[in-house]
This record gives sequence, C-alpha cells and structure tokens, in this order.
Amino acid sequence: MTIDKTFDPAAIESRWYAHWEEKGLFHPERSDAEPFTIVIPPPNVTGSLHIGHALDDTLQDILVRHARLKGKDALWVVGTDHAGIATQMVVERNLAKEGIKRTDMSREAFIEKVWQWKAESGGTITRQLRRLGASCDWAHERFTMDEGFSAAVSKVFVSLYDEGLIYRDKRLVNWDPHLGTAISDLEVETREVQGHFWHFRYPLEDGSRYIIVATTRPETMLADMAVAVNPDDERYKALIGKNIRLPITNRLIPIIADTHADPELGSGAVKITPGHDFNDFEVGKRAGIKPTDMLNMLNAEARVVQTARQDVPDAFIGLDRFEARKVIVEKIEELGLLEKIEDRVIQAPYGDRSGVPIEPWLTDQWYVDAEKLAQPALEAVRSGKIKIIPESWTKTYYNWLENIQPWCISRQLWWGHQIPVWYTEKGDVIVAENEESAQAKAGQNAPLRRDPDVLDTWFSSALWPFATLGWPEKDPRASGRYPNDVLISGFDILFFWDARMIMQGIHFMKDVPFPKLYLHGLVRAADGSKMSKSKGNTVDPLGLIDKYGADALRFTLCAMESQGRDIKLDEKRVEGYRNFATKLWNAVRFAQNNNCTVNRNQQPPQATLTVNNWIIAETARTAKALDHSITDMRYDELANTLYHFVWNDFCDWYLELIKPILMQKEDQDQTQWQETISVLSWVIDQILIMLHPIMPFITEELWHAMGERDHELIVASWPDYQNWTVDESAQNKIDWLIRLITAIRATRSELNVPPSMKIPLHSHGVPEKTAANLEHFAPLLQRLGRIDAIHDEIAPKGAAAQIVVDEATFVLPLEGVIDLDAERGRLKKAIETANKEKIATEKRLSNPNFVARAKPEVVAENRDRLENFATEIEKLEAALARLM
Repeated sequence: MTIDKTFDPAAIESRWYAHWEEKGLFHPERSDAEPFTIVIPPPNVTGSLHIGHALDDTLQDILVRHARLKGKDALWVVGTDHAGIATQMVVERNLAKEGIKRTDMSREAFIEKVWQWKAESGGTITRQLRRLGASCDWAHERFTMDEGFSAAVSKVFVSLYDEGLIYRDKRLVNWDPHLGTAISDLEVETREVQGHFWHFRYPLEDGSRYIIVATTRPETMLADMAVAVNPDDERYKALIGKNIRLPITNRLIPIIADTHADPELGSGAVKITPGHDFNDFEVGKRAGIKPTDMLNMLNAEARVVQTARQDVPDAFIGLDRFEARKVIVEKIEELGLLEKIEDRVIQAPYGDRSGVPIEPWLTDQWYVDAEKLAQPALEAVRSGKIKIIPESWTKTYYNWLENIQPWCISRQLWWGHQIPVWYTEKGDVIVAENEESAQAKAGQNAPLRRDPDVLDTWFSSALWPFATLGWPEKDPRASGRYPNDVLISGFDILFFWDARMIMQGIHFMKDVPFPKLYLHGLVRAADGSKMSKSKGNTVDPLGLIDKYGADALRFTLCAMESQGRDIKLDEKRVEGYRNFATKLWNAVRFAQNNNCTVNRNQQPPQATLTVNNWIIAETARTAKALDHSITDMRYDELANTLYHFVWNDFCDWYLELIKPILMQKEDQDQTQWQETISVLSWVIDQILIMLHPIMPFITEELWHAMGERDHELIVASWPDYQNWTVDESAQNKIDWLIRLITAIRATRSELNVPPSMKIPLHSHGVPEKTAANLEHFAPLLQRLGRIDAIHDEIAPKGAAAQIVVDEATFVLPLEGVIDLDAERGRLKKAIETANKEKIATEKRLSNPNFVARAKPEVVAENRDRLENFATEIEKLEAALARLM
C-alpha cells in the first residue's frame, strides 16, 4: 500500500486494535516458549480511564509487547475489581432516581440489580483500555466476583480462620456514618477545615481544683474515661491516681500517667475517649481498660445514644454529633467550665466517597492477624527475593510492615463477597466455604444465620496474582505463571494492595507473587500541582488520544517516567511526540518513495559503504541499550534512546547522508544503490520492531505499508543484535563526521552567519586519520556544512572562528562575512544579561524563607531556570571563545 501524505492516528488505531483482538494475538499460544506473566492492577468496575491508569497500563503494555517480540509466551492478565462501596453507591443512586431505597428491597433483589448494572454499564474502562492499546488477554478477563475467584476468596478466609489468623474483635474503625460501614485508611482523605480548640475545666472529685483539657470534638466528652498527664510532668505528679468529676455526666474518671500527654502542648493534660479516638484507644488499653468496657456514645448514624454507664442526660439522646457539640459547649459554658475557645485549622478525616466526616467508632469486626503474615513479606524483600524499584521505597515498606496493625476486613455492605460465616441459634460460629458445608458442620436441621457483612475489597484483590490463574482448582506454579514476572503499581497502593499480595502469595503459594515490584509516581499538572477536579486541572487521557493519538500519549508517559519522580504532564510534550510520530511517518514514506520495500531478513545485509555499516552498528547499539533499559525498568532511558536513534541518527543523519545515493540512482554505481536500499529497508524494519512496545499503532501500520507480510508486527522478532557483525571503525568515522558538521552548524548559528552563505573550511597539520576522513567525506561536509571548499593550509589572516574536534583544529574565515566587533559585543551583552538573571535566581533559591514558603512547583521552576541560565552562559562563552 502507498503511505498517505498525512499521518492520521484516528484512522489507524481502532482498525488495528480490532484486528489484533479478532486474531487472538494477545492470547499466549507459545507453549514451548518461556512464559512471561504480568497482572493488571484491577481497576474498579465503576471506573473510567484516568491519566494514572494510562501511565500504569502503558508501562505494563511496554513490558508485555517487548516480551512477545523476544519470543516469550506473554500473558497479561486483565480484569476488574467489584469495588464494593463504589459500585453499591452507583446502583443506589440509580435506584434513588426511581424513588427506591436499597432497604426497600431484599438483599438478593439488590444484588441482582448490581449484576444487571454491571452487564449494562460495567465495561466502560475495559473499552477505554483498548483505546490506549493495552494488549491484554481479553479471552480470559477476570472479575473479583466471578465464580472461580469467589471460591478462592472463601477458601482463603476459611484457611486463615482455621489457622487462627482471622478472628473477630472489638476495636476502633474508620466509620462512615453516611454509608453505614467501616472503611479502610485508603478511603479516608484528610482535609484542612476551619475549626476550634475548646478548653474545658475538669474539676477534681473533691472540688479543690480543676485541670484544663482541650479538644476539637467537645461532643465526645460524654464518653471520656480518663484524663492523661505525662508521668514526668511536675505539675500533675501528685494528682495521678485521683479522680475527675466529668461535667454533665457527673461520672468519676481517673487521672492516669501516659507519655501520650505532651507537657509542651496546651495544659499538658489530655482527655481520653478510647471509644472515639485512635490514640485514646491505645492509651486506654495501656491503662487497663478492655475494649469491651470502653464507652460508645454514638450509633451507626453518628447520633448520641446512651452509654453502658447510663449517665448521658436524656436531652442529648438522639442528637446528631454536631448538634450535640453545640449543646455541650453551651452547657459547659453555663456551668462556668469553659476556659476559652481558640480558632484552629483542623486536619479532619473525611470519607473519600461519601464526603462526610469519618467517625472513629468502636465496633465488632473481623480482623486478619497481619503481624504474623507480615514477617515472611519482610524477609522476602530483605533477602532480595523481591526487589522494590525504586529502592527508596524499601525503607517505607519495612517501616509499615514492622509496625503493622490488625487488618479490619469486614464491611457493612450488601455488594461484595459475603463473609463465609454462619451462626447457630446458640451463637456458635460456623466457618465454611459454602452454605452446604456450613450446614453439614452444624447438623442438617440446625437453623443458621449468615453473617451479613462482606469482605474488604482489598482482601479479595490480594489474591489477584494466583486466583486469576485458576487457583485453587489448578496450581499456576506448574505452568510457570506463578510467580508473575513483575508487578507495576502506583506507590500509593504499596500497603493496601502490593504488600497484601506479597503476604497472601507467600502464605498460600509458598513463594513470592513477583520478583520485581515497580512503583511509579503520580501524574501531576504541568506546574507540578496535584490534579483534582476541584482545581479543574485534571487531564482526560481520552481527550489527549483524540487530539494527538494513543502512540503520542504513550510515548510521553514513558519518556517522563523517571524512577522516584512524579510526572509533570504538559500537553506540549504530547504534541511534541505526535510530531515525532509524524517525522517517522514521513521518513518511512520517503523511503517507500525511493523504492524501499519489505526486508524479510533478521540479519543485517552485507554492507561495504561506511554510512551503511554505521547505521547497522547504531541499530545494534540501540537494541542492546533498550534491553538494558527494560531490564533495569528505566522507562525514560528507553524512550530517550529510541527518540535519539530515530530522530537524530536515522532521520536527521542517515537519511541525509544517503540522499546523494538515493536521489541520483541513474548516476550511481548500482551496487551501492542496491546495498543502500537494502540496508535502509532493514533498518526501518528494526526501528518499527524496537519502537512497537511504546508506539504500537503507527509501527504496525507502517510495517504493513512497506509491503506484504506473513505476520503482524506484534508477533515479530526482536533484533538479534548479539549475532550481528558490527564495524566499529565505521561508527567512529561517521561519529566524527557528525560531530564536525554539528560544530560547524552551531558556530554558524551562534555567530549569525547567513544560512545561504557558503564559507571555506581550513585545516592544517591535522593527523593522518583526520586528513583521510576529510578527503573521504568532503562532498558530505560541503553539502551539509554549507562549505564551499576544504583547504589543507593555514587560514588567511583576519577574523575567523575556531572549531576543535578531537585532536584537530579547524578554522572558518569570517572576514567580510560578519561584523566581528559587533558580534563580540552582542555575545558579551548576552552573557552579562544571563549572568544577572542567574545571580538573581541563585539568591532567591538560597533564601530559606522562599524555599520553605513558596509552592513546590515554583521552587522547581526556579531551579530549572537556574540550570537553563547556566547552560545558556556556557554556550555563549563557547561562541565568544571561538572568535579569533
């Protein structure tokens, strides 16, 4: 086919993806090949593709496509998470439009509605992943609520329970009063809100004095159980062990010693409400208060209820927590016990989905003994069985697992994996994988009531690396699919998903789930600020794909993914890589117009011309560098290596260097022409193969545009560079030529030599090797450097520019070409101006107040400016030094 004049991504992307999927090219079929397996972090079934997904999935797709090209039996497991809270909220909202509440129907009827919604609307993100080019094995798409996966979840729960690693306990949880369920730390977002610090006077039992305590939540004082002071605080040592008479309730509570009380903060005394504060819960336990004895003054809707002590006045019963706050402050003031009120910015926890303040709530939940599961997970990283990339995250991983808390796995929802626990009428607990087994354990006629709670979504997703591969029905280790080869995820789910997969994988599969864990950063706005809908600075990846094509977006994300750094996504970068794709398109079109066609040889053609041997050697060097980049997971190096090779080496240099051969076919030695056409065709094939993992669409299109093929590019073979013969002398010669031409062009540009003007080049006394190169490459030097003649003699006296390349010095006479004095003045003035800006920027950055108070993106911008000024000054000074 003839390549169109204009590169139009939209015209080719949907066509090629449908073709790949229809032919089953994403499905592993090389049973005799080395397996390569990677699992996708399952997106929520309710979700849409956001820029974080685009980054995560692009990085994975690059590895999968590269593995296929290397001949491996590559499997990318794809699927979605049932997303308990998010999905239930979506379906409830839909029902509300019809005037129906979830509680108006049975649990079974509601769950049926959820499955209906999934069938109709739950595939949005998987369709969008196709737009991105993700080459997942869609034939075996998994869902965390499908039958096989659900069976795995039940088996894991029962096994952990039988081993004593799952148990029921009364502890504080993050309670969402709007959703009516416990939620994980990940589902809590901290917001800065304008609040107050209320200072209350708590009188001693004998009325001799009072202690001042401060709180941001006055309503919780109804459930206070102690006042804590630091054991070393001289002000209160004599009071430890005495009692406080709690205002309003008149209940006596002890003064206890605990280092949680900081003598330097406020009065040094802290009210302790173990049933409604995470820190207080730990203080209460240290003071000997059992969780079963801790007071709970709120119900599931965060309304005041009577405590076990029956001492809450009737006037407060039924009040919303914030209504109660107002009434309590008024009552304390009425009693003359309000010391003062301070305005204070409060870090308050909110539910990320409901948007309401989260309440620490004391309740019975199911827990996993995470501390025991964490020990093998710690050892796996310490011993090197799992390598975390970047390594800087290893310390964070250790810190979390070494201080891990019991994992609350129960949720008060209807949608999800219902906990496989049944209760008899006597209250006996029956744990079984299914109801039939539970009934058999209890006795055929024993009435059973199933636990209504469901499991935390992270509990099921922790099984993803092996449950998606058929466990427990079959052992994925037998096929070499477990451990998976690598896991890629955002650093923000290191604990909630990655670490839990490591724990469960080691426990049930007796091996780590993956040897490499790659954690990428966040995608931020161009100014470095965090993207958020409220700021209006979010980026829609599908919008970028519509505008610039999926290949350009993929290349941008790959090029900007530098280990340990967040990505500042600037649309101009995407536009720039769209231009890169266009340049490749035009280069291949140029080759096609010059009789290039398919080259079916994996080995490079035999070459005699220096320029052809050079590009073969550069192709080998590039393929080797790409393999190293992928092994080291240096995505930025991967993209930059390809960009430099394609744009600079191939398009800017190789095509320019061979144009005289291609454009003068009739006047050339046919052997040289045929060799060059053969090498050019072969190099294009290698470029398309090497670029394919990042830019799959344009490369597949050009692969077939070059002529008839017996296979698609997606299943081609990676360059076998280790078996190629490379002419290093050709590399050295062309590298020298490029450096000399580049230096000539830079000098002309810096000194404002008119582009149309040809000037002579003088060299005298150069080494024999350089003289031979000058003679051999004279036509190319004259054409590409705008040189009218090359002289092996000293340059005439007068104004001139000096160029040093390796051990040789070259001179460009400039007498009568430019005004040397004016040019020196211009350069000196430019250096002076740049120096002033550099000094001002250095002064700004050396100011601690500026660095501490300015926005991070502003500080980063100034550091970039400083680096740019330094580069500019160096360039200008080099230009000035060239003038003789």
